Amino acid sequence: MKRSLSGIKPTGKLTLGNYIGALKNFPKFQEEYENFIFVADLHALTLPIDPDYLKNNTRDLVALYLACGLDPNKTTIFLQSDVSEHSELNSILQNYLYMGELSRMTQFKDKSKKLNQNAIGLGLFAYPVLMCADILLYNADVVPVGEDQKQHVELCRNLVHRFNTRYNKEIFVMPEPIVPQVGARIMSLSDPTKKMSKSDEKGDIFLLENLKSIEKKIMRATTDLGSDIKYDKENKPGISNLLMIYASLKDISVEEAEEHFKDCHRYGDFKKEVASVVIDTISKIQNKYNGIISSNLVDEVLKEGAKKAKAVASITLKNVQKTVGIYGK
Repeated sequence: MKRSLSGIKPTGKLTLGNYIGALKNFPKFQEEYENFIFVADLHALTLPIDPDYLKNNTRDLVALYLACGLDPNKTTIFLQSDVSEHSELNSILQNYLYMGELSRMTQFKDKSKKLNQNAIGLGLFAYPVLMCADILLYNADVVPVGEDQKQHVELCRNLVHRFNTRYNKEIFVMPEPIVPQVGARIMSLSDPTKKMSKSDEKGDIFLLENLKSIEKKIMRATTDLGSDIKYDKENKPGISNLLMIYASLKDISVEEAEEHFKDCHRYGDFKKEVASVVIDTISKIQNKYNGIISSNLVDEVLKEGAKKAKAVASITLKNVQKTVGIYGK
């Protein structure tokens, strides 16, 4: 069976965009692949973050993994920091990626523009190196990612080719990025030209948000001129975003969503139906989350997941160490 790996940083409250772009698809992968899902808590340190917030958000994230359908009997769920091989492989791989490549990464360029240029940490610059280590430790065949992370997987593929060619051995498996066809990029409700993030209180829908607040946000969502419910990202970005949300949660194509609303010419009625689908989805997640977070399940799952992940990662690391000539390996 082929292997799948994915992870999310615990750096903010998870949004509907995170659910549609990642969490919603995770349970499907555990039926098709040997599935590894982790919390990228080391990646979370690349920008300043409150320690208590990081701890609490990490626990919330694992609880939401489980609430969204991940089964610890089918998926290995673990913390990145619980498997030291991530850091050890990272220290080796940083010698096989080049500064020019890392400086061209879109995420680094975007984030570094917002920071004091004299206070950009090495971790932010070398973020893709650790991401490569995450993927390659588990010989992942497929890596489910959002559009904004696809570039990092492509860099990882370059690294695999470079490393395997240098040592004339098939040390690493070549990973394939998988980007969801529907809902790959959910936009902000307040500004549909920008991606739904974890820091836009007005434009985001959070998975643990009050349901009435969610309804209000959708009813107040930015729309466009006219009254037709049509998917047109350039001329009708607001309506297109809501159509994408509806289609993603109903597991239908955008074209099918358009057909469903073809006779609807009032944005208010359209928004009510979108809100109903969103609230139905999120309320189910919240009910499961509340039961999980009040139990010891999170700690139990992480303890067992760390053992399973380490058993696989240690084999890969020793193979790499031996390949590059580290004595005694």
